[in-house]
Amino acid sequence: MKDTFIAEKDVDQKTVKIAARDVQVWYGDNHAIKDVNVDIEDKTVTAFIGPSGCGKSTFLRCINRMNDTIDICRVTGDIRIDGEDIYDRKVDPVQLRAKVGMVFQKPNPFPKSIYDNVAYGPRIHGLSRNKAELDEIVERALKRAAIWNEVKDRLTAPGTGLSGGQQQRLCIARAVATEPEVLLMDEPCSALDPIATAQVEELIDELRQNYSVVIVTHSMQQAARVSQKTAFFHLGHLVEFGETDKIFTAPEDERTESYITGRIG
Repeated sequence: MKDTFIAEKDVDQKTVKIAARDVQVWYGDNHAIKDVNVDIEDKTVTAFIGPSGCGKSTFLRCINRMNDTIDICRVTGDIRIDGEDIYDRKVDPVQLRAKVGMVFQKPNPFPKSIYDNVAYGPRIHGLSRNKAELDEIVERALKRAAIWNEVKDRLTAPGTGLSGGQQQRLCIARAVATEPEVLLMDEPCSALDPIATAQVEELIDELRQNYSVVIVTHSMQQAARVSQKTAFFHLGHLVEFGETDKIFTAPEDERTESYITGRIG
């Protein structure tokens, strides 16, 4: 990792939450991510779009070091959250993942009660001193995930018994229960029906008041609806990054235009 770290001049430094420079990712001999440089702002929804296999989920997983769990994966370059090098040897990946929550493609509640799903993170990170504090954390997280009113009378019921959309909102509650600063979402609506998708999209818009939200999506319509910034990935390269409206209406790179108009992808 480099000692010096210069952020791009055209971004107000107070708003940059995640700064990546010269990020490369290999899976064995496969060079999956090439020379990615990007500043992701706080309290903003940033969408990663691009064809399947273009590297958007791989780069997303760099931000909370999920790629560390893959033996053949190697990450180089510099990624900082609030100026701190997250790949520094002193950084504990478990603590990092409390600060950087993640919601996956398929709702994956633990085979536990609704309450215990949300309480799991705060318990292992020691965020509450007693049951009353834990109750408060659970209630706050379920309210933030817009599911409290639906589950408050059955917190002891299994989380796996909820509908798909409710399960995904439970997983969002679980992710925000540790008071993260960044929320990563990898295709969070791809397994949901249109009504549940609309509920989660509305929730994403609310969550950006408190978090830097980064969402990977195959749906350009979804990116246009929920994000303020969009990054277009193609063949492992970050081709273009900017205001969502501009990316969709006046892209600068012809590859971006080809993807948005459906000629590639």
